[in-house]
Amino acid sequence: MSLLYPSFLWALGVLSIPIIIHLFNFRRTTRVYFSNTRFLKDVKEATTAKRKLKHYLILASRLLLLAFLVLAFCQPIIPATEQLGTTRNVTFYLDNSQSMSAQLKDKSRGLDASISFVRSIVELFPADTRYNLITNDFAPFSNSFKTKTEVLDLLTQVRLSPISRSMQEISDRIQQNSKTHEKEVFWISDFQKSTLGNLPALDSTTRWHLVPVQFDAPANVFIDTAYLENPFAAGGERNMLTVKVRNDGARDVEQLNLKLTINNIQAATTTVSVPRGGINETSFDLATGLTGLNEARISFNDFPISFDNEFYLAFNFTDKIRVVEIKNSASATVVEKVFGNRQVFAYRGFMSGNFDYSELEQADLVVVNGLNSINSSLSLALRTVVNQGGSVLVVPGVQPDVTSYRSLLQLPVVNVMEKKEEMVELDRPDFSNPFFEKVFEEKSISLTMPKATKMLDWGNDRSAILRFKNDQPFLSRFDQGGKLYVMACALESSTTDFFNHALFVPVMYRLAASGKKNSTRPYYTLHESFVGLRMDSLRSDEPLKLIGKTEIIPGQRSVGDQVFIDIPRFSITQGFYKVVLRSDTVSLLAFNLDKDESVLAQYSGDEVIKALGGGKNLSIFQATTTGAFSNEIKERYLGTPLWKYALMLSFLFLVVEILLIRFLK
Repeated sequence: MSLLYPSFLWALGVLSIPIIIHLFNFRRTTRVYFSNTRFLKDVKEATTAKRKLKHYLILASRLLLLAFLVLAFCQPIIPATEQLGTTRNVTFYLDNSQSMSAQLKDKSRGLDASISFVRSIVELFPADTRYNLITNDFAPFSNSFKTKTEVLDLLTQVRLSPISRSMQEISDRIQQNSKTHEKEVFWISDFQKSTLGNLPALDSTTRWHLVPVQFDAPANVFIDTAYLENPFAAGGERNMLTVKVRNDGARDVEQLNLKLTINNIQAATTTVSVPRGGINETSFDLATGLTGLNEARISFNDFPISFDNEFYLAFNFTDKIRVVEIKNSASATVVEKVFGNRQVFAYRGFMSGNFDYSELEQADLVVVNGLNSINSSLSLALRTVVNQGGSVLVVPGVQPDVTSYRSLLQLPVVNVMEKKEEMVELDRPDFSNPFFEKVFEEKSISLTMPKATKMLDWGNDRSAILRFKNDQPFLSRFDQGGKLYVMACALESSTTDFFNHALFVPVMYRLAASGKKNSTRPYYTLHESFVGLRMDSLRSDEPLKLIGKTEIIPGQRSVGDQVFIDIPRFSITQGFYKVVLRSDTVSLLAFNLDKDESVLAQYSGDEVIKALGGGKNLSIFQATTTGAFSNEIKERYLGTPLWKYALMLSFLFLVVEILLIRFLK
């Protein structure tokens, strides 16, 4: 213990006053005469002893009253355990991620409490102290140290941020801003396990003060993922939206109501029950079919954690499927007719001997139709498409050359039927095959099937899309890096009536849709770096813009018909953004928070200290409320004042004196 004003101890001289009063009693005594005092002798001796004891107790209480009163004016304190460095530089890391919206035991938000913690420190430290305030946004103001007034003003501007930071990122940023070796860092965070990452080795020359913001039994329900059953629904066909809901709490969630809104119109609702710590799946039927750009939102009520109660999805059905047909004549073919819907398909047809092979790289589906012979250069180009993940449909000519087809198909067995056979009926489709899912409204076994003549033979294929009655394949798919589709006969009236059958259009549509590549995803997270889009006729001097809550021109680069847009993490928030070229909206993007932010499990301060290896340069604040933190910071840097206790003791002995005089006879 030490005294702030030890010179006031001279006032202890007042202790002599009660002593003098005790020693010199100026009251005159009155003598009482008795004829015989022999019987009062014993009583007199006992009364005198008790009177002396009472006087001594009163004297002691008076002395202690004055002593503690003088001591209170000297202001005794227990010395502070920590001292601010001579450089007077203090760095704050204030975690303002969305998880800090959770409530503490006193029902205040974690972010509000953290801001109050910073204010308590700033108000306590000397006026010449300089402060560096760092938040998850890495805003420009965090690049330099500020005065007390400036940092208090910045605290009023701090808001929840969609950006999460790992401990390594924050540590690197703090070291980047530091100009001296003697530093004080206050790390105020909820220490979320899912976002903290691997704990780095902290600078041993810096004093790190960890201030954990502990929530009251955090629990949360959020959308883990959502996806379309058919990411590219050609022609607005029916679709299914599957949603996986995750429960991060310790209690089961019963009958959680999910609402699906499309283009600000409620489209469907459903309920789902999710076990504690588990995931459950539900789905929405998009029965009416969707075309164009659509804003979809899944919402629910989950109190008190509400920052992730909405999930955004962008349904883009504007991208056309690019089909390239390589044929042997300039006349229109059945392939051109079936892909003639210009709203869904971008069809281009070329003669086999005169076209640019670079067109193949941009196609979603390449149809080789009616060629009897395939030259080596074309065969090599088609093999490159398949090997690089593309889709190729091979429809032979009336008199196919077996050698060239073997070179192209690269199958174990490829033969050409020497004798033309009679057309036979195809077997009905396998309704359990995913290729035909939702193609047929009724799965009738009496379906009339087309007829065909087998011209190209590649052996048995139990997984064929379509087969003859004798179980020989008519249309097969082979995975060779990409998708290679092979048809057994030419699309001519002399070999088949398949192209006139009702089954032809959905089969060709499915072939084209299955080859769709680089489709815009229904949603992205703000933790990702870039978005890839396919664009036609985009000049380098025409930047794409993102228009949502704000208008942004992001960094972008073009590679062929691909445009890669950098996601500006510091200026974009969750929600919808239109991709605009000049004045045309060419795509729609949906952004959501990273789902790791919704997992609220926390490290305790002791766990973090242990994981960091301990050390004298690491300390932890245990306070969970603003008032408790203010007291703890004062004890550490100002010491513990004891003058209140001294004053209380002086009043205690005053009461003791009064009681002695009143009740001790």
